[in-house]
Amino acid sequence: MKQQILDAIHAVHASVPLVHSITNFVVMQVSANALLAAHASPLMAHAAEEMDDLTNIDSALVLNIGTLDPAWLDSMELAGKLMKQKGKPVVLDPVGAGASGLRTRAALRLLDMVRPDILRGNASEIMALAAEIRSADKISTKGVDSLNSSDEALDSARALARRFRCVVSVSGEKDVVTDGENVLVVEGGSPLMPLVTGMGCSASAVTGAYAAACENRLVAAAAAMAVMASAGEKAGRTAKGPGSFLPAFLDELYLLDPEDAAARVRILK
Repeated sequence: MKQQILDAIHAVHASVPLVHSITNFVVMQVSANALLAAHASPLMAHAAEEMDDLTNIDSALVLNIGTLDPAWLDSMELAGKLMKQKGKPVVLDPVGAGASGLRTRAALRLLDMVRPDILRGNASEIMALAAEIRSADKISTKGVDSLNSSDEALDSARALARRFRCVVSVSGEKDVVTDGENVLVVEGGSPLMPLVTGMGCSASAVTGAYAAACENRLVAAAAAMAVMASAGEKAGRTAKGPGSFLPAFLDELYLLDPEDAAARVRILK
């Protein structure tokens, strides 16, 4: 596994993939800077009229429903379908799923209509989507913050992965990535990461870069989270608080030690 993660990291650094994000207003700059620091190239555009042209040059597409709008949702569905037709990867970040019916329905619509390659969210979001499908009890959620651990979300992640034939990446104190059968765990990061807006969304953007460079979606998703964990942990050692954490994180992402990142991924027995 370590060599596969290393290969994915080197592939991203060598190819500098163009990652198109239809994402929320709050995190656009943070996600764009994270992609640049991770040796990828960002593109932020949401007008439906240019999706056919842009998906011709995109390496990957990231759909993020953080500041949800019906017109943007239409653009997401259109762009997602075009990318899949062109054989290019799509990542979905169901920000705030479970917090409102609109968000939950939007995420499920994109899962059903686009069939993204990777679904990346926090534990509460993943559990809420799985619960909606099962018509089970609603899962506690507080806006975009997770009130559940990645361990608690593993069964839900497996169920979603099998249902939609995708890889599910769950962020938390430790990250869990599954294709419905195999499970990888990524350890690391910093307690400061949840205190900085855009860390989860940046993880989804970086996941797009790795999906573009690595055909094995399970490895791609795990590699992206390992890169985030490595950079986050190192930045946390020197940062005085959330304000100084973000620039330190971007520096560590740019100066990544591939060996350190790869060592953070293990196969769950």
